[in-house]
Amino acid sequence: MAREQRRLSFVQLDVFSSQPFEGNSLAVFPDGRGLSDQEMQVLAREMNLSETTFVLPREPSVERERGVRVRIFTVQEELPFAGHPTLGTAFQLRGSTGAHEIVLDLNVGKVPVQFEEEPGQPVFGEMTQVDPEFGERHDRAAVVRASGLREGDIDPSLPIQTISTGVPFTVVPVRGLEIMRGLRVDLRGSEEYLERCGGKFFYFVSRETVDPAARLHARMMFYNGEDPATGSAAGCAAAWMVAHGVAEPEERVLIEQGIEMQRPSRIFVRAARHDDRVVNVRVGGNVVEILRGEVTF
Repeated sequence: MAREQRRLSFVQLDVFSSQPFEGNSLAVFPDGRGLSDQEMQVLAREMNLSETTFVLPREPSVERERGVRVRIFTVQEELPFAGHPTLGTAFQLRGSTGAHEIVLDLNVGKVPVQFEEEPGQPVFGEMTQVDPEFGERHDRAAVVRASGLREGDIDPSLPIQTISTGVPFTVVPVRGLEIMRGLRVDLRGSEEYLERCGGKFFYFVSRETVDPAARLHARMMFYNGEDPATGSAAGCAAAWMVAHGVAEPEERVLIEQGIEMQRPSRIFVRAARHDDRVVNVRVGGNVVEILRGEVTF
């Protein structure tokens, strides 16, 4: 007996850019109710993007209290949190309503996204991430060996440190753009090292930038290739910058990413200080809808 075909609509967005065909692509399934975990993973693998999100609509009263339930998948696994899927999904849920805030209920908890509108400017969205947890500071020589960098590549004036705002990234400052452009990361060595240290991925940053207005130039490589924009890592980098004097508390600064892969992304970040703690990490940018489609299976 033939099984009934299912049809699921999806939207693809470019996140952390106001221009199409730039930023980080995201697929959003606006109604993923009835999908199993395995089906979500298979669909994310089929989309073959950095991440795919599945919205699970609930009663309006529940969503007002707890937020809109959303699950995030890479091609390989479900994540508790990721930045560009959070921002992109919130833009999609907002639609043309003009809402000033959309709250997502992610595996990491409630994440609010607030929107700013100015005449003649694209809508800007800014998510508030979980307060950062500062982890281990790393030995430069050990990171060089694990990641495949060369001796002297790492900036000695700043620490290598693991920080989490939902997903733990190890921020690695390198000396400049020439080194960033020539990065050849040992993914296996990186994964083995980070598993021992409690990190998830390396986030390579440089204070030398292409855009003079940017504070950091960034790259992130992982099992699905290079990531054009990593909003979760950018939140960790925001906390790292405020903690180590690269940015002032509450200063909104630009991180540029994706330039080497012709997907330039503009990620705006800021964080606050309260007593001796870095808090209230915010990551924002623009989003462009690029296509709509339907999956039949």
